[in-house]
Amino acid sequence: MIHFEWPLLILALPLPLLVRWLLPAELAVQHAALKVPFLEDFGRGETKTVTQAKQWPLFLAILAWLCLVLACMRPQWIGEPIEQAVSGRDLMLAVDLSGSMEAEDFMVGDQQVDRLTATKNVASEFIRRRVGDRVGLILFGTHAYLQVPLTFDRTTVITLLNESALGLAGENTAIGDAIGLAVKRLRNQKTDSRVLILLTDGANTAGEVSPLKAAELAADNHLKIYTIGIGADEMIIRSFFGSRKVNPSSDLDEKTLKAIADKTGGRYFRARDTEELNKIYQILDELEPVEKDKQYFRPIKELYYWPLAITLFLAGVIGISRINWRSLWKV
Repeated sequence: MIHFEWPLLILALPLPLLVRWLLPAELAVQHAALKVPFLEDFGRGETKTVTQAKQWPLFLAILAWLCLVLACMRPQWIGEPIEQAVSGRDLMLAVDLSGSMEAEDFMVGDQQVDRLTATKNVASEFIRRRVGDRVGLILFGTHAYLQVPLTFDRTTVITLLNESALGLAGENTAIGDAIGLAVKRLRNQKTDSRVLILLTDGANTAGEVSPLKAAELAADNHLKIYTIGIGADEMIIRSFFGSRKVNPSSDLDEKTLKAIADKTGGRYFRARDTEELNKIYQILDELEPVEKDKQYFRPIKELYYWPLAITLFLAGVIGISRINWRSLWKV
């Protein structure tokens, strides 16, 4: 249906008449009179043609004014209601950017990459599938930062996740502060499903709040936490003296991560390679959505440019009609 955004602007229609009534009339210009001895020499048909020539620009001007007022009223075409896919879940993703995430113990395709690159690769696809969820992003290292507040714009979340860099938030790991920040951002949301997915490869080595204390606070605010411990169990290091096996995940505090998940009703996952990490996100992808009232929106298409274009066209025609072409040809 047609809808006018500013319908009261129709009151501007009589404005030209008001201006004509308020402004003083133009003074009559005295011209030399030409006496013609025989009036019958001037035919009536020519007089009629002259009168019509004076009237049609006025008609075009009135039509142009009507179209201009119509454009100013901002006509819009409102389409049929379209149902939005809204699950009602608020999901926050917390990603560790500490220095230990630079360990290259993951494979993406045939290329060996660091843990953060593997996380970006898998988490981006997970976020892309979160249709109907509001997704936010927390980055933490020595400090925890809210990179993206809760939003339906999943493309922006993916972009800012991929733009994150190692050491951006410091070299240490503040797991408790990351959980505390998530609680702060989610506790006032009117929803029955608040989820935090926390991914780290180490232990809590920084921050003001201990992870278990933060987990208790999260449980009190009905925030469910899924923790993911990332990192391979063994890695071959080659050096001048030969090759040796090391455990790159020796600093991973699995006990604390399991306790955090248990306190909040979530689960702990272990991701030793890209395949396991991808499977974890597939499991998380199957979380049951919350029942919520359906939401609708009506697409709006602007139509003001059509009457505005007609106004400009008529104004151009009137302007061209007032040009004295004979004087231009003489020049």
